[in-house]
Amino acid sequence: MDEPRRLHALASRWLGLGLATVVAVVTLGLAVAGRLTMYISPDTVWFACLAAVVMLAAAIWSCTLPLGVEGDHDHTHGASGPDAAAHRRRALQTAGVVAGGIVSSAVVLAALLLPPASLSAQLAVSRAGENPVLFAGADDVTLGVADTTTFGVGDWASAFATSTRPEEYDGASVTLTGFVTPGKGGEAGLTRMIITHCVIDAQPATVPVGGVAGKYSTGQWIEVTGTVRAEADGTLRIEPTSVKKVVEPKDPYEY
Repeated sequence: MDEPRRLHALASRWLGLGLATVVAVVTLGLAVAGRLTMYISPDTVWFACLAAVVMLAAAIWSCTLPLGVEGDHDHTHGASGPDAAAHRRRALQTAGVVAGGIVSSAVVLAALLLPPASLSAQLAVSRAGENPVLFAGADDVTLGVADTTTFGVGDWASAFATSTRPEEYDGASVTLTGFVTPGKGGEAGLTRMIITHCVIDAQPATVPVGGVAGKYSTGQWIEVTGTVRAEADGTLRIEPTSVKKVVEPKDPYEY
């Protein structure tokens, strides 16, 4: 195999098998460390791990093939030698593969070198209002159940937004954790990002909390203990009895 063809074959193999193997290893590593839920719902972790294992097995098998076999079908058979057009085509193909490999490698290296980070408060603020109805973290939503102690921020945000009998929630005790975001009328909100499948579909769920505005910066994680109060106009808010700063949870999302 001549040197240009060898370089083309190496670049092609890295772009396909090399990067796929790295992605598979990173996926499995995040799963073992319990950090894969920073990107996808816990319900789909098993599928991502299975796909990574299959990808690794396929990559190992593909490495048994001779180098350059991927491009054998591109050769011109029966000709006395490659013409100028064939040389130009092969050069463009090589340039495209190398450029794609460099860009893809940069993305994979960034994923390896940069630690997993949760979606920011700024993103939550920017997405607020995109889908204002339900943020309960599941395709099948159950609201209005007697045991509201199981409600998270997403469940309460749904109840606050859709309840036709808000008085039913008046007096309910809550202990919720989230980060501070600006609310309506100068009131602060307690927010969590809600994921249905993965971070691409993440949406913010926010409940208003009285007495917090101005005391904590946007993005600060807090734990709020208090009581749900129904206002005369039918709106609901949380009246806190205690608020304390906390560190960001290991799993910052609700599902």
